[in-house]
Amino acid sequence: MASSQHTYDNALSRLAQLQSNRTIVNLFGSDDSNNDSQNKPAAKQDLNSLAIPEMLSWLARAGYTPSSLAATGLKCVHVAGTKGKGSVSALVSSIISQYPSAPGAAAAAADGGGGGGGGGGAHINKPVVGTYTSPHVLSVRERIQLDNVPISREKFALYFFEVWDRLSAAAREARDPVQSEAEYDGPGTKPFYFRFLTILAFHTFVREGVKHAVIECGIGGEYDSTNFLSPECVTASVVTQLGIDHVAMLGNTVEKIAWNKSGIFRQGVKGFTRRLDGEAQKGVMEVLRNRAQEKGVDRLVEVEDEEVEKWKGVEGAKLEGPFQKFNMALAVAAAREHLIRLGYKFEGAFGEEGWKLDDIPAEFEKGLKEASLKGRCESFRDSKGTEWFVDGAHTEDSLAGVGQWFAGKVKEGDVNVLVFNQQDRDPEVLLRALFTAAHKHSGTTTPVFSYAVLTRNEEKAPAEGEPERDLAVQLKGQKIVQEASAGTETSVYNAVEPAMEQVQKIAKQTREDSKTCNVLVTGSFHLLGGVLKTVEYVEY
Repeated sequence: MASSQHTYDNALSRLAQLQSNRTIVNLFGSDDSNNDSQNKPAAKQDLNSLAIPEMLSWLARAGYTPSSLAATGLKCVHVAGTKGKGSVSALVSSIISQYPSAPGAAAAAADGGGGGGGGGGAHINKPVVGTYTSPHVLSVRERIQLDNVPISREKFALYFFEVWDRLSAAAREARDPVQSEAEYDGPGTKPFYFRFLTILAFHTFVREGVKHAVIECGIGGEYDSTNFLSPECVTASVVTQLGIDHVAMLGNTVEKIAWNKSGIFRQGVKGFTRRLDGEAQKGVMEVLRNRAQEKGVDRLVEVEDEEVEKWKGVEGAKLEGPFQKFNMALAVAAAREHLIRLGYKFEGAFGEEGWKLDDIPAEFEKGLKEASLKGRCESFRDSKGTEWFVDGAHTEDSLAGVGQWFAGKVKEGDVNVLVFNQQDRDPEVLLRALFTAAHKHSGTTTPVFSYAVLTRNEEKAPAEGEPERDLAVQLKGQKIVQEASAGTETSVYNAVEPAMEQVQKIAKQTREDSKTCNVLVTGSFHLLGGVLKTVEYVEY
């Protein structure tokens, strides 16, 4: 492809042609928790077993193998889990970025990075840490970060087409069956969306000379597209809080999901998780411990809630929410292990085996305080004075955490607006978890939410002549809200724009009444993206 066509817009256009993640997930059938994977057709069961071999094949076509990536000196913290994996990834990355002279980072700066498939990085000053995370809220570039900043449009386009063209050339060389020669350059010779971006992330890190990386799993662990890393490339494996999600792919019990997520454990590498006490969690911990032994990990480090609760925590952290304290504890343990394995020596008690959270050095505290992640417990005030709280939570536990967080941010007399959608999961469980937690932690007898706006994720209303959109999910959500909070005024919309017009009307009236308007947007990352585009200007 001509270099004049290697633009950012063309890269986005090409990316949009790839098979979507939702299409792949749908191949496994419904996310019905009563749907036992043992009853699935054999073809669907085989999708998981083929995942890693297929990923390795695509990786090879792009010019990489697990051993060649390890040979570049890249060292990764690998993170899986149901809840908190994005936050933990951001926290670990932020901590590591505080150590530019750590072994590995200093070497990258000295040797200019590069290697492993593409002619060296583009700048003399090499980034300290690379982060690969998902999903994105506004821009796909959020998924691939250098020193906690999304890569630029220019770099995205450059590295995107380097990978795209390599895959095209490999398909042409292998004489893959196509209808025409031009199809070698098309999406039919490329992996699906998440696999492509995973390859792109590692290619970016190699080209930029990155030696430290934090890699977040997409879905699961054992069969996730990121789980091709060799033990030599991994310094710590983290499994965050577990819950029921993506049951069609991962299993319909927490124990089955724990088995899948712990697939990232590596021989000779420490694993980290939150110790879950109580009879209900006994099976989960047993699975994690057995998997750690099966995988031959160095040790499974179980962070205890009692220790975390004693810890004073970090004041003024950008990642808000009471549950973030537990994510921070996991991040501290994993980042410490990463740096120690690379040869960094900590002074004082933090360098000893029996270290405590109160022993963390100033660099760790600074990293925890500065870490941020788009669409996770994010809050801001717009130019008109409306307070916005956004979080892409879409599981029962996560929505309960968001309810607690929001209730702690508002005060008596405020006008609080909920904007919600979840198109793929049962909204009843999610909304009841949100309302129950918000009411419990509000300390008031009045409804936490004055208004609830339930909308689909499409940004614009249907054009004239287009069929009406199905609002069954939103109408069900409206009924649930009315049952859970009789004093909350509800409305339903077929797109984000008309829904936001209603929110702005409420906010305007609230300002005229000299009150504070707080808007909570949650339930879906897709919804967050549409809403944020109407609220604040962000380049995407």
